[in-house]
Amino acid sequence: MAITAPGSAPAGAPAVLSAPARAGRSAGQRTLQALTPWLFLAAAVGLLLLFTYWPALNLFYFSVTDWDGIDLEKNFVGLDNYVEVFTDPRIFSVFGVSLYYFLGSFAQMAIALYFATLLSFSTRFQNLFRGILFFPYLINGVAIGFVFLYLFQPGGTLDSVLAWFGVTDPPQWLGDPSIVNWSLAGTSVWRYTGLNFVLFLGAIQSIPRELYEAADLDGASKWQQFWALIFPGIRRIIGLSFILAVAGALSVFEIPFIMTGGANGSATFVIQTLQTAFSFRQVGLASAMAVVLLVIVLLVTWVQRKVFPDEKVDLT
Repeated sequence: MAITAPGSAPAGAPAVLSAPARAGRSAGQRTLQALTPWLFLAAAVGLLLLFTYWPALNLFYFSVTDWDGIDLEKNFVGLDNYVEVFTDPRIFSVFGVSLYYFLGSFAQMAIALYFATLLSFSTRFQNLFRGILFFPYLINGVAIGFVFLYLFQPGGTLDSVLAWFGVTDPPQWLGDPSIVNWSLAGTSVWRYTGLNFVLFLGAIQSIPRELYEAADLDGASKWQQFWALIFPGIRRIIGLSFILAVAGALSVFEIPFIMTGGANGSATFVIQTLQTAFSFRQVGLASAMAVVLLVIVLLVTWVQRKVFPDEKVDLT
């Protein structure tokens, strides 16, 4: 048997830290707990700086040079690239193509709002219809481009369907400059309606059911309930969708690039920027075009927020 000195801990008992040691350990734990959120935040901010803000700064730097994307030498040219962007009519003329997508976005929001209102109430097979409407948004944009490319090609699916109704001479959906942008805008509407549908559906379902019951007791029709309850209740989401519509219309890329490559008058500003950078080896000018597009999107968003301020809606 082990003999312990008077006042000492028995053999095998856990060691007891002294008061200074316990105080130091507690202070270290508190420091680690205080730093833990900042460590997680530092990782996210570091990735954001590395992959977003640092490339953006490089973009601003390239926009004041004549870099061709290959040579190591970059000559400073000041604002010459920006002057060319605003003086060359061929550059800003492509913004006219964005009008087709902008008009298509209104049809897109109207369709999404109609089905969101309809399917927010008890309807047969409502979950099936919700999935059908949202499914196109889940498909890869490249796949959608190829699918609609076969749909619109001469003698393709759309022409075959029209032939059943006696249309023997359909137009060139992607070959006619007067029609191609409508075809591409329609493809974009089909793809992005699901996103607006989900936004509107979530906003409508957040409106208290008691308000609908009170409206029914007052004898309000569904149309009156829409204008008195639903529309004011989702006004913020409609404003957000409008901002997304404007930004999306100005920066359309995937659908026209895959389906036409910008041919037949379907080139958007983003497609023209990429062609300027990689086809014509004018990275400096293309960078200036990208900066101008960014400023236009921010300016339009700011004007929209001033014209349609984000007011708090209180239906009660």
